[in-house]
Amino acid sequence: MNHSRWKLTRERKLAEGLVESPEVVAERAEIRLAMAFAKAVYDRRKELGLSQAEVAERAGLTQAKISRVEGADAVPTLSLLRRLAHALDASLTIALDDDSEQVIFVAHSAA
Repeated sequence: MNHSRWKLTRERKLAEGLVESPEVVAERAEIRLAMAFAKAVYDRRKELGLSQAEVAERAGLTQAKISRVEGADAVPTLSLLRRLAHALDASLTIALDDDSEQVIFVAHSAA
């Protein structure tokens, strides 16, 4: 079964009156945030033309840890967020709302 069919099934169930529990809603929001962060790290790394190993070296981490971050498999600590922002030569902005998450790395200007 492909992902679009899962989404359609979920939407159909919601339309039929199924209400998701608060725990499921919270879990879904957490997953969206992890994926948004993973995408932001990946996009910034690619923008800089760096490999995972190069970012890991800059951040004092392992390549495996960068892979877990980009795969949304790691829950970042504040310390990790700071290290990644520094390694990616950027400031990190995270905006959280009830139904959306936005994670942006803003490149430091070359001064």
